[in-house]
Amino acid sequence: MSTELREPLTEFFAAENSDDTEALAQCFVDDGVVRDEGQTFAGAAAIKQWMVDAKKKYQHTVEPIEAAERGGKTVVITRVAGNFPNSPVQLQHIFSLAGDKIASLEIR
Repeated sequence: MSTELREPLTEFFAAENSDDTEALAQCFVDDGVVRDEGQTFAGAAAIKQWMVDAKKKYQHTVEPIEAAERGGKTVVITRVAGNFPNSPVQLQHIFSLAGDKIASLEIR
């Protein structure tokens, strides 16, 4: 495992940590999908709203710790700190890429 990330993942984490929802949504293909906390968010508008709501609720930051390719996906172990019980926690960000964009992201 390493911590070296390729584009667009570096852009995704930079946008998330700077609260730039527009830049974050641009990391995804037009019909990109995010699965987080048992919900699915599809398309740019839904992904932007997901991030706005998550930032408002948790006021969090995300730090990539390790990354590995598994089964055609990029799995990034992250340290997430914010306004929630047991902060910080380690979560998996599981990305599927389509060219230079994110097709899907699942957070567990």
